[in-house]
Amino acid sequence: MASKTNSSNSLLSASKSRSKKISNGIHLFLNSKSKTESSQNKIVLFSSFLLLVIGIYFLSVFYSDLEQFRAAKASTTLGYTFILVATGLFAFKASFFFYKAYNYFKYKPIDSVSDEELPTVTVIVPAYNEGKQVWDTLMSLADSNYPKHKLQVISIDDGSKDDTWTWMLDAKAKLGNRLEIYQQPKNQGKRHALYRGFNLGTGEIYVTVDSDSIVTEDTLRNLVSPFIKDEECGAVAGNIRVLNNKKEMLPKMLDVSFVMSFEFVRSAESYLNSVMCTPGALAAYRSTAVHNCLPQWINQTFMGKASDIGEDRAMTNMILKQGKHVLFQKNAVAYTNVPDQYMGLYKMFIRWGRSNVRENLEMGKYVFTNFRAKGKTGTRILFISQFLKILMSYPLLISMLFFVLVHPLLFLGSTLVSILIVSTFSVLFFASQYKTTEGIWAYSYSILYTFALFWITPYAIATASRRGWLTRELK
Repeated sequence: MASKTNSSNSLLSASKSRSKKISNGIHLFLNSKSKTESSQNKIVLFSSFLLLVIGIYFLSVFYSDLEQFRAAKASTTLGYTFILVATGLFAFKASFFFYKAYNYFKYKPIDSVSDEELPTVTVIVPAYNEGKQVWDTLMSLADSNYPKHKLQVISIDDGSKDDTWTWMLDAKAKLGNRLEIYQQPKNQGKRHALYRGFNLGTGEIYVTVDSDSIVTEDTLRNLVSPFIKDEECGAVAGNIRVLNNKKEMLPKMLDVSFVMSFEFVRSAESYLNSVMCTPGALAAYRSTAVHNCLPQWINQTFMGKASDIGEDRAMTNMILKQGKHVLFQKNAVAYTNVPDQYMGLYKMFIRWGRSNVRENLEMGKYVFTNFRAKGKTGTRILFISQFLKILMSYPLLISMLFFVLVHPLLFLGSTLVSILIVSTFSVLFFASQYKTTEGIWAYSYSILYTFALFWITPYAIATASRRGWLTRELK
């Protein structure tokens, strides 16, 4: 008996120590300033700026060739048509940017409601081959300043092949009845793990959190407050930042990209009540809205095959289709791990790209119908912008390859100058939000995406019917 008591005390002591370590880690993350630590990172940044300078030089040298090229193309019917289409697309993109900027400035996150007003919440954390990180996630949720009697936390091990279940058991030992843990009999995919959680959940609001994400103390209460303020709110997207962005260059680049994607783009979408995708890393759904589409969601297929990717975008789409509002909460933050190697990055983008193709096709079936009482125009404009990216993917790829063959140096110069102009906005936006120079990674990211990831969208379109998560397998 004494041995069991000592063992229990030892386990509790170890758990407290790890919990304190996690808490301190989050505190250090939130209050530290990222630095370009390694020499490799400095070389990449220097090379990025060098390329941009080279681009400016090439464009200045070959600018007369560009004018001649335009004149030659304008003299033919095909070339003139191409110039008209390109000019039209540029005008639309420029107008759409200012449209987003206008909606961004109109957006304001909703402040947290009182403890008495907060709804009951079920947090669902699916995990697969996550190891200790799932423990960190569950501890951060347990440290939330959400009323304990209104919070149900469920974690589901989706047939992991590593020690994920062991860490979940350890979390259960510390948290007791504040945490429910379950094991799938075999790996069935994230969608099925969430489905089980949705059916087990008793909360008025379901919150989904990825098992490699850490939430701040007030994340949950901020995330669910819009449901109280807006009766038509069906879903809320959280604000995602990168957790592992202190050393590796790809996470640093993605952190800047995420700030633009969430704090600029989704803020604008939220003002239109039409956030297009609630991220798997942190999202909230009204339980009634989920159950209205749950059978369709779990049985969703594409080209005759069961859908095992894009569960977050699919759920968002189905809730928008119900006429519900989908909002974004800038003040509800989760920090998540992202790939730090090229292979992991392109696999993640392929998965997102395939989901984007599928869900835009689904959205096209209802977005021009009377799916919502009011506020449909903004949703339609957002859809048109996204669909144009897919529609023009191959024409732009062919045009790019043609330009490379005809005048490679002029292509390089004009492309790099375009990157300089567009990315400068991201740099300035990041600096305005976080008072740091880390936004300069936007230049490196844009160069990387333009020259090493340009093939993602065309490939995702061609392989949209393929299944598979592509990541999270054991190495």
